[in-house]
Amino acid sequence: MPNAANYFVDRHLSEGRAETIAFREAAGDKRTLTYGALAADTGRVAAALGGAGIKREDRAVMLVLDQIEFPQIFWGCLKAGVVPVPINTLLATPVYEAILNDARPTCLFVSSELWPVVQSAALACKHLHRIVVIGGDTPQGTEAFTDFIAGCDPVAAVEVSPDDTAFWLYSSGSTGLPKGVRHVHSALQATSDSYGAQILEIAESDVLYSVAKLFFAYGMGNGMTFPMSVGATAILFNGRPTPEGVSDIIAAEKPTVFCGVPTLYAALVAHLEANGKPDTTLRICISAGEALPEDVGKRWQALWGVDIMDGVGSTEMLHIFLSNAPGDVRYGTSGRAVPGYEVRLLDETGKDVAAGGIGELLVRGASAADGYWNQRNKSRATFEGEWTRTGDKYELTNEGRYIYCGRTDDMFKVSGIWLSPFELEQALVGHPSVLEAAVVAARDPDGLEKPKAFVVLQAADAGRDLTDELKDFVKAKIGKWKYPRWIEFVEDLPKTATGKIQRFKLREDS
Repeated sequence: MPNAANYFVDRHLSEGRAETIAFREAAGDKRTLTYGALAADTGRVAAALGGAGIKREDRAVMLVLDQIEFPQIFWGCLKAGVVPVPINTLLATPVYEAILNDARPTCLFVSSELWPVVQSAALACKHLHRIVVIGGDTPQGTEAFTDFIAGCDPVAAVEVSPDDTAFWLYSSGSTGLPKGVRHVHSALQATSDSYGAQILEIAESDVLYSVAKLFFAYGMGNGMTFPMSVGATAILFNGRPTPEGVSDIIAAEKPTVFCGVPTLYAALVAHLEANGKPDTTLRICISAGEALPEDVGKRWQALWGVDIMDGVGSTEMLHIFLSNAPGDVRYGTSGRAVPGYEVRLLDETGKDVAAGGIGELLVRGASAADGYWNQRNKSRATFEGEWTRTGDKYELTNEGRYIYCGRTDDMFKVSGIWLSPFELEQALVGHPSVLEAAVVAARDPDGLEKPKAFVVLQAADAGRDLTDELKDFVKAKIGKWKYPRWIEFVEDLPKTATGKIQRFKLREDS
């Protein structure tokens, strides 16, 4: 069954899960979607695409919120051999224009709430033949999703090769405009067979709630691929996650698996410590997007009695390939290679780094992307045979764990010694008054690079000048030479939709 839709969707009918709820919405009308209905609906979407003249290997951009239409459209495209391209729902009009011109889709699916921001770009895109709006009104030049699939009888999934392109994802754009990342059909099961089965240990009885959205790799695995690999249930929420809102969803939906990002975990810990936690039993929690601060992980464990499995993934590798694991958690580290993946560290000369050293992390595994779209030089620089360069610097400990040190372009030397921005950031967030911190290099009057910190304070401490106190705190915790020479207090930090801090923007402001 090389078409991924057969494995993740249709297989559940023959295995007796037609009435099992696959997706449950946590907002609005709180609709549900069974595996049986999903199989039929995806077949209708596939038929509608064919009837609309959307051909095999055409691209269909999805600007769709986390709602039950997302899996219907995504897997329906795969059944038709059409390539779905889910994109970030939080971008500005010029970025959507750039993505549409780059991807050259023939079809656009868009949630009605998002139509105003993409309207001008979509109507100007000469490649688009059909614009399908989900919910709400049907503006001129578009058609309703319900009308698009009306009267269509479900069709079976087309035959494909495991190496056929299944879908694209656009990178988060933490260092510039997003890049189209091409993934093949076999990559989806590769992630569920590795991380999903062997770290998350996903089971049919699980209920998963991911604050990370379906449009990017981490959220797609958490909220769709992993639960669908075993016939479990996923909770969908189409709004922005806030500590209060996430706490309410956990209380109401009773997930057994919670998937977050460090920024949200930090804010949620502060909220729960002040207001109490929901009466819910979590089996396992995971984190990715940025390295999880040690202090946040320990405070979460104290609240819930459940560890956070901090891990490392990328759009290029589709999900997590380096992770802590149940019964093997060391906060402040990214753990070990996930079964099914190999990792290595290389120094600036291309030689392998021994334990105790720092180098760039490379990874290989079956979920690796097939390259970037229309980015040949970047593809050649990132994908080196079976190995994928991550652009991240790590330290390898004597016991075989990996410690995140920062992006290759975030590292800098102070007094001739490499400094990891993340190490300094971890030290800062260990202070009870600090909610978030980001560190970049800035130049002193002599033109030498020194660390500068941007700090978001806890609400109760907002407005206080803690400059000297924080400098002394860092000196005592990680060393006198590593302290931030300058501290700027800010209301928030620039981030991608995946929660990654955009340090390049902070460098521009320094």
